[in-house]
Amino acid sequence: MDITYRPYIDPEFEVLIERIHPPRVCVDNDTYPDCTLVKVDSANKHGMLLEMVQVLTDLDLVISKSYISSDGGWLMDVFHVTDQQGNKLTDESLIHYIQEGICANRQASREFKPIIGREVRPRHVSTEHMALEMTGVDRPGLLSEMSAVLAELGCHVTAAVAWTHSSRAACILYVEDSAKGGLIDPCRVAQVQAQLENVVEAHHYKDERRSVRLAAPVPGQTHTERRLHQLLAADGDYELCCSCCGGIGEWDDFNVLGRCHKGRKKGCDGTHVKIENCKETGYSIVTIRSRDRPKLLFDTVCTLTDLQYVVYHAAISSRGSTAFQEYYVRHKEGGILSSEGEKHRVTQCLIAATERRVSHGLRLDICTRDRTGLLSDVTRVFRESSLSITRAEIGTRGKKAIGTFYVKDTSGQNVTPQTVEIIRREIGGSITVVENKSSGTSPEGSPSRTSTSSSSTVEARSSFSLGNLLWAQLERLSSNFRPIKSG
Repeated sequence: MDITYRPYIDPEFEVLIERIHPPRVCVDNDTYPDCTLVKVDSANKHGMLLEMVQVLTDLDLVISKSYISSDGGWLMDVFHVTDQQGNKLTDESLIHYIQEGICANRQASREFKPIIGREVRPRHVSTEHMALEMTGVDRPGLLSEMSAVLAELGCHVTAAVAWTHSSRAACILYVEDSAKGGLIDPCRVAQVQAQLENVVEAHHYKDERRSVRLAAPVPGQTHTERRLHQLLAADGDYELCCSCCGGIGEWDDFNVLGRCHKGRKKGCDGTHVKIENCKETGYSIVTIRSRDRPKLLFDTVCTLTDLQYVVYHAAISSRGSTAFQEYYVRHKEGGILSSEGEKHRVTQCLIAATERRVSHGLRLDICTRDRTGLLSDVTRVFRESSLSITRAEIGTRGKKAIGTFYVKDTSGQNVTPQTVEIIRREIGGSITVVENKSSGTSPEGSPSRTSTSSSSTVEARSSFSLGNLLWAQLERLSSNFRPIKSG
């Protein structure tokens, strides 16, 4: 038996390095006239890149370019960012928040409690609610049946996120006791989970994967959108994505090879991935070309990090509607992607990561009074109107419930204005129809409001955007910025 000896490294050593070399975050509005530069100079650790990108994307900021360099245990990263309207970041409170957020993630993430995720999109777990995770085969009415069971069992859904991809579905629901609020009584958890398992398993074959888990939140638990990536990957949604490695399709204006996952070559708007090894530098070079959209960088870096790869260098840019990403990576333990099987799996996972957030169908932004059983009522109306939910995100702001749903007609027909009006009358509040210029797919972040069916409340017409909600809170902060502690 071979015995391998490794040097012992005291866990406190990394903390010491952080204290000696604290991160420096510079927000530069002078270098470029059309974007803000966020520069980070810090000692490096695995996952640091993802933490920085997560801070920026949680603010709904658009990262148009990025340059990453982190050899020798030190990182120097630059991000070109704007807000959703393409403007530079000029609000001092927001700039201070970015600096504090990145430094907090690096130094003491448990002590820094950002205001995001408390009353808006559930990207950070609240200790006041239990988290319900579900994965399984996607089918019309699944979310409706689950929310109906929860309402019947006296569980109020305070926030929810649901994604579908490759005929699979994953959702995370945050629930509380509808009668007394707070966490569900532990003695009831098993009953709730058993009832939900019956719903999820109702249309599954014996050999199909599915999972339902209800658990109390854990401090420092994984970011919600990262967790959705993990759930769908564990469910094998990437297995239907075809490999791009070794293809013969030539990429426009790039000296690389690859084939689109949908079998289309030059000129298509699908996702291309190429992986090759550079023996001189000891890196695996991962090149991705795909349709550009917000949060693409987060989704890609999240996948590479969860696959236990370290990004040492990277260059990210966009040209028109196309995004180009190039990563120089190694295994966390060192070494490159050596086998074709490993390259094939990484390619599939990266393609899936770029696709999961691309939503098909009509986008409906809903704003109404929050109440127990609201999600059950909304999804029931969708089901009765023959609409299938492809993606959903629901949160609360004060006494208002705000949600974004992407829906498709189960018969393949377009969703009619009459159907939208029926839904509005049943649900109450307001519904804003947001259409995208592209047909078939609607990447998040490029909406065009073409029609609005709403009540007289002006506030209800605002888009359900974390950036909008967060900016409203930032405006109320004084110049002496201090994080708001969660209650």
